[in-house]
Amino acid sequence: MGGLAVLAREQGYGVSGSDQNVYPPMSTQLQALGIALEQGYLPSHLRAGLDLAVIGNALSRGNPLIEAVLNERIPYVSGPQWLAEHVLVKRDVLAVAGTHGKTTTTSILAWILQSAGAQPGFLVGGVPQNFGVSARLGKGRAFVIEADEYDTAFFDKRSKFVHYRPNIAILNNLEFDHADIFPDVEAIERQFHHLVRTIPSQGWLIVNADDLHIARVLQQGCYSQVSQFSLKDAAIDWFCKPVNPDGSHFEVFYKQQSQGQVRWGLVGQHNLANALAAIAAAHAYGIAAQHSMAALPGFLPPKRRLEHLACVNGVDIFDDFAHHPTAIKTTLLAVRARYPGRTLHAVLEPRSNTMRLGVMSHALGDSLSSADQVWMLAKPELRWDAARALGQLEQRAHVYQSTAALLAALAGEVKPGAVVLFMSNGGFDGIQAAFVAQSQAATSNDS
Repeated sequence: MGGLAVLAREQGYGVSGSDQNVYPPMSTQLQALGIALEQGYLPSHLRAGLDLAVIGNALSRGNPLIEAVLNERIPYVSGPQWLAEHVLVKRDVLAVAGTHGKTTTTSILAWILQSAGAQPGFLVGGVPQNFGVSARLGKGRAFVIEADEYDTAFFDKRSKFVHYRPNIAILNNLEFDHADIFPDVEAIERQFHHLVRTIPSQGWLIVNADDLHIARVLQQGCYSQVSQFSLKDAAIDWFCKPVNPDGSHFEVFYKQQSQGQVRWGLVGQHNLANALAAIAAAHAYGIAAQHSMAALPGFLPPKRRLEHLACVNGVDIFDDFAHHPTAIKTTLLAVRARYPGRTLHAVLEPRSNTMRLGVMSHALGDSLSSADQVWMLAKPELRWDAARALGQLEQRAHVYQSTAALLAALAGEVKPGAVVLFMSNGGFDGIQAAFVAQSQAATSNDS
């Protein structure tokens, strides 16, 4: 929704908005652009002369601002519908769908197109550091969009991505998630197939050949051209082979012919898949693989995607958005590969709706097993027993009910040479910045 506000402002509209518990980097981005952001959902936030209310999917009936919009008969629309009608119409839309990696892959693809001179527009669910903003209209025909399967609005329960009508769509991966709205993975597969149904016959699907759920989606019917990518099968259209263990150096193959090698600043198998998907999508749009690969060394990961915050007294501190067990596991393995032999502290806030419901709590122990020490914030409202969920980690697991208590305990245990990885899809009560500041203060006092 913050990105939509940026696009509307760029089109010349006067824009204001309301949200709950706002936090950086989106809050600071909106403030820098002069977009008024008000805390909470008070009916008084509705400005006089309001032409249109664009409503996000986090708001339900009973919300005081929603009730005021309905009672005062203010015209309203969902975010995805507004985007489709005011921005995406007559654009070449390249959409990135998948349970994991959407923000990073969308950012990579936008950067490749930018490097090729396409001057794309984009909407990303984060802040790509190469651009400094989460959205822009762009001057070219291409528009790259992060395509989410979550529902659209309280009055439109279709997945958001069915509104986007892409020419090219990446299906990066598919797992069960969003347990608050989907009963099982089959329901998510059906929504992905609804997206597949919107791709023109002359358009392209860029699909992960290693993902069984994606294969099941295509078995329901496919009507466009398909290009596959894989990290396992060298016979697939696009194949990627790591040259070194952490994935920061890799080789790309197309039709079993080497396209060259890439060295870049990202790590992990998951980011190899993200890069390969973006290269394949750009190729479908007419950009040669070698040009895409040449752009990757200059790519900077989006904010909060394994973002290196600081190195204080030999301690490397990272912030990451990981909140699904699979994403947690792959992120930890990537950090472990980058920093072999160093003590790794994983600090997790289970904040997403799915995590708070406890649907995946049984998988957390395994997903966190590669960390040397695990620290979890389990606020009283959490609906499951965090200590029990981490039981297999035994003495490595530490559970706290308050951020202050967790921070104090963590600071007392981290030694020089360690790596600290914070993981949350929310603000985590600002613990990341607090830990950095506390570490810097302790170092200053020691000196």
